[in-house]
Amino acid sequence: MAAWPKLKWDKEPTGPLKGIKVVDMATVVLGPYATVQLADLGAEVIKIENSEGNTPGDLMRHAGDSPTKQHGPIFAALNRNKKAINLNIKKPEDKAVLEALLEEADVFIHNVRMAGMERLGFGYDAVKAINPNIVYVHCAGFGAGGAYGERQAYDDLIQAASGFAALSEQRDGGRPTYAPSLVADKVSGLFAANATMAALLARAGGQGGQFVQVPMFECFTWFHMVENLWGETFIPGTGRMGYTRSVNPRRRPYPTKDSFIAIVPYNDRQWAKFFELGGRPGVFDDPRFATYQERTKHTGELYALIEEVTAERTTDEWLDLLAENDIPAMKYNRMADVLTDPHLADVAFFEEVESPVLGKYRTMKHPVHYAGTPVTNYAHPPMLDADGDEIRSALGF
Repeated sequence: MAAWPKLKWDKEPTGPLKGIKVVDMATVVLGPYATVQLADLGAEVIKIENSEGNTPGDLMRHAGDSPTKQHGPIFAALNRNKKAINLNIKKPEDKAVLEALLEEADVFIHNVRMAGMERLGFGYDAVKAINPNIVYVHCAGFGAGGAYGERQAYDDLIQAASGFAALSEQRDGGRPTYAPSLVADKVSGLFAANATMAALLARAGGQGGQFVQVPMFECFTWFHMVENLWGETFIPGTGRMGYTRSVNPRRRPYPTKDSFIAIVPYNDRQWAKFFELGGRPGVFDDPRFATYQERTKHTGELYALIEEVTAERTTDEWLDLLAENDIPAMKYNRMADVLTDPHLADVAFFEEVESPVLGKYRTMKHPVHYAGTPVTNYAHPPMLDADGDEIRSALGF
């Protein structure tokens, strides 16, 4: 059995997954979003990339400008704390390197269609024969056995097929739109990271390795329908789907004298106090707003009244007044404002780091705090095949 290569990191990983060995054959967004969670938590992640074609490596390397022409902004965010090696596993010598890595790996994760992986000799049964204890995670587009099981999946396709893109049509009455975020990829990536850790926990409890399939369509539909199944939850259903509050067209930041503000009075006291502060003390005498159930039915009218009230003061005036009265509110930030948000500055969320290859760049701290096993950014996103020689040499190739 080949020994897992002893990797040299820029700093020592300290997170709760330190010592977990991951072979990462995932590309683009969904898979790398899962594996960067594992890497941030201290797992030793070796990223496998194919150098064939005109755009070698992970396609996200080439999306957007970068100083190296290999570190597109999304790639840089999703591939820190990883080592990189180029392998063309159609070649016997590169196939042997991957097999050697898998012998001692704890996790093998990829988003290649399973039929293709089986043709290449790295389906679950073949990998299990190499390492019976491995957790094999397949990030699929659609669950096996379903009508779409062999199709490709991308964020836009999943937003459309899950009904998520229909929310904007229901809210605004216009044509459906995609959310301006790779939300289906990232949500499914979080499912994949969670599933990987659950399977590792089961293995630690004596249940051995296993095959884990993470189907993007099902994961994102589950995420989306938690609140939006709504009137079709109980049978027979009402036909009304979409949580009434979240699909209301007036659910948006409210205008103030100088900008916008987000306000969410949630209990009866907060609602009554808000309208009292706004000079409308009689609003809650209206039976449409007197109880939580009635407010839910008449959300649109309630939001319209809020817009009238908020327009009478500046954002800062409202923030001070609402804070004094314990009513939840936040300033509306445009994206550039987030970079200087005082809370994020206090917790050092955005970090400016310097790499000998990339120069200065901005990254984000892992958002979860672990008191006993603190999480750190311990390695810069790698160049193509940056660690190929080191890994091959350590494996005896």
